[in-house]
Amino acid sequence: MQKQSHPQPRPQGPELEIVHLLRAVTLELGLHSARFANRNGMHPTDVRALIALMDASRAGEEMTAGRLGAALGLNSAGTTGLLDRLERAGHVRRVRGEGDRRKVVIEVDSKAVELGWDFFGPLIGRTVELLQGYDERERAAIRGFLEGVREAAGEDG
Repeated sequence: MQKQSHPQPRPQGPELEIVHLLRAVTLELGLHSARFANRNGMHPTDVRALIALMDASRAGEEMTAGRLGAALGLNSAGTTGLLDRLERAGHVRRVRGEGDRRKVVIEVDSKAVELGWDFFGPLIGRTVELLQGYDERERAAIRGFLEGVREAAGEDG
């Protein structure tokens, strides 16, 4: 016997305006990233990979090919192709791990960081200026909201 699925009630209220605004912001950020990729002869997945690698580096974590592929939802062959492409372009390099020399980790080249900063720096700067207009309590609320949305987006189905 097939299970009946009951549709979720559609949200109503003023909060929905913020949801629609978040969707519009997400779309604009995606288009901004696509312009960067296009101007630099990259695939959008290349840009996502570089962001994931830089985020890991900022967190003091080593990123292996397997971990990067999992973060991007790529299989082994797709990850290898991606890394080969980024390495040929001079954006990343494969190096030995710090603690375990048998492990191969991926590092972003400083030229790729500069390329990204030249393009995304003005947007980052403007965003920081906007956030400086809020007090710490308001920034904590914004942070909590965005972390919650990120978590919800990462949940399966």
